[in-house]
Amino acid sequence: MIEMRLNDRVLTALERNPYLAGRQLRFETDHGRITLRGVVRSYFQKQMAQEAVRRIDGIQEIDNELEVVPTTWVRRQDP
Repeated sequence: MIEMRLNDRVLTALERNPYLAGRQLRFETDHGRITLRGVVRSYFQKQMAQEAVRRIDGIQEIDNELEVVPTTWVRRQDP
């Protein structure tokens, strides 16, 4: 039951962070440890995800496994 409430708080913190809008992030919690997973577009977003959950009561350790995949520019093909 406590883990469920912690999950709810983590989900709310990630969803409310404006820098993470539209990101499909996943996380697992286990006895105060959170593991963040998924893909973000910058190291800034990776850090913002970690900061979003850092001050949540019950979080003692953060394992940030988010992968950074920068936005790539699509090259225009000549006809």
